[in-house]
Amino acid sequence: MRVSVNDFCPCGSTKKYKKCCKTFHDNISIPKTALELMKSRYCAYAVSNANYIISTSHEKNIDFSTDLNSWQKDILSFCTNTKFERLEIIDFIEYEIESFVTFKAYLFQNNQDVSFVEKSRFLKENDKWFYVDGKFLE
Repeated sequence: MRVSVNDFCPCGSTKKYKKCCKTFHDNISIPKTALELMKSRYCAYAVSNANYIISTSHEKNIDFSTDLNSWQKDILSFCTNTKFERLEIIDFIEYEIESFVTFKAYLFQNNQDVSFVEKSRFLKENDKWFYVDGKFLE
């Protein structure tokens, strides 16, 4: 998906990408909540920003790898072969160091609907949120 800085942000906000998730992707600001992190990660997939996905993944994540080149290639392959239609937030449970976001990602691969619902778990370490894991609900 080609997203220009003046397009609406793929995360679903009504803001332009440059005033929304791009600020996280460019390390100008950091997500203050797990919900902001989740939305910015969805957006990172939509704009093929593998480095952001890697830097916001917790070391306990099943996909975590020290082989950054291979991990980056896997992410970019997924991004290239996926059309990111939209993101729907279903629920957000916020605690001090652990939070949960339930969402539906509307995705298509080879013109087939591969959308899913996930309850994601996030941990906060050193004032920064990380994606740990998720459970598919649908």
